[in-house]
Amino acid sequence: MLSVLAIVISLLLLIYLGYKGWSIVLLAPILALLAAVLTAIVSGEGAYVLATYTEVFMVNMANYVKSYFPFFLLGAIFGTVMDQSGSAKSIAEFVSRKLGHGKEALAVVLACAIITYGGVSLFVAAFAIYPIGAVLFREANIPKRFLPGCIALGAFTFTMTAIPGTPQIQNTIPMRFFGTDVFAAPVLGIIAAVIMFGGGMMWLTRRIKHAVAKGEGYGDHPNEVLAQIDSADLPSFTFAIIPVILVIVINFILSKFVFVEAHAASYTYLESFNATLSGVAGTWSLIVALVIGIISVIVLNFKKFKKSVVEILKEGVGGSFLAVMNTASEVGYGNVIKTLAGYAIIANAMMALSAGNPLIGGAISTSVLAGITGSASGGMSIALASFAETFSEQAAALGISPQVLHRVIAVASGGMDTLPHNGAVITLLAVTGMTHKESYVDIGMNTVVIPLIACVVIIILGTIGLC
Repeated sequence: MLSVLAIVISLLLLIYLGYKGWSIVLLAPILALLAAVLTAIVSGEGAYVLATYTEVFMVNMANYVKSYFPFFLLGAIFGTVMDQSGSAKSIAEFVSRKLGHGKEALAVVLACAIITYGGVSLFVAAFAIYPIGAVLFREANIPKRFLPGCIALGAFTFTMTAIPGTPQIQNTIPMRFFGTDVFAAPVLGIIAAVIMFGGGMMWLTRRIKHAVAKGEGYGDHPNEVLAQIDSADLPSFTFAIIPVILVIVINFILSKFVFVEAHAASYTYLESFNATLSGVAGTWSLIVALVIGIISVIVLNFKKFKKSVVEILKEGVGGSFLAVMNTASEVGYGNVIKTLAGYAIIANAMMALSAGNPLIGGAISTSVLAGITGSASGGMSIALASFAETFSEQAAALGISPQVLHRVIAVASGGMDTLPHNGAVITLLAVTGMTHKESYVDIGMNTVVIPLIACVVIIILGTIGLC
């Protein structure tokens, strides 16, 4: 049990210090190695600190950057050109007019939901929707501290794990373990989505109304670099929304009809790179879509820019570095923890709590492992790699459909993953210029508490046979 305590101490320090504003890039390797050293002390074995750092932490951190840096880079550039061209403000004003005054939070949530359900990464959504949300909140004089919670609700919850058909990775990982598809258990998925969306909006609406009634406004944010553009000089809504639509549509077409297994024979050269089409299709599709989206913003709105295109691109590039390094450091931390003896004890203990119910076991193990690693997909992958066969056997014995397993585990992955040390949370706060102290209460309620409630509800419904 002392080996478990080593992990707990490390994790609590990471959460606490991350909440206090310490750099995760510094904290993650230090606290991962602290857990390794403490584990070595209690076990009487060697710590191998340098080897753990270079061969586990750095390797996994580098692999994450290799896989996801294009999304961070292009997402940051896309968000920057949307802002500097005035497109973000044009969309914000259009949405605000259509929904009416007082619906700014809803507008941000729906904007995030639309693009993430369309296949855009939640990281890209944070970059792309932030300028729109900031303009809406600033013009309505709503406290900016609520903006991260709105973005998190729209991008990190129901479109990530619950709505049937969502292409997000958290909804695709269970397929290969249970033989299901992205539309698994549609009724349960819709119920979970309604709980997350409805509960989150009720929370945010009440909180915003209370703050505004007390006289709190948007706030003073001297480091905010949003473009100041007169409404009369904005691009039309049509020109502003075309790049967003292009990103969604091109990503869908490429991923569904171009970079698909039916055309795999045309990409046999990938074997020389030790890669397969199925392994790179999603990345290729989104890279091409974002590049076209960026080019379209520049072409359609070239005369609207107040700065040179080169300067704007540099600004976007600079904004991507800290975000990707924060998240990659978290991935390195999680993979170090995964190698420690206490990790196996924790994982097995979670299974013991299931009392033979695979829905409970799947939810607990996935959620807890996601919390430890700070990653929904990471926690789910580890849980399913270890216990999917057991879950399937238990489900078959109880007459529970694999589709229900798929949906419950997917929803469970989106609960404790967003504790304060989560990479997406840290990225979101960095993008919006907020701190944990200012905004995490709303992020945590929308991405941890309410999704866990939704998960409990669908576990009950799934156990009685609803899917």
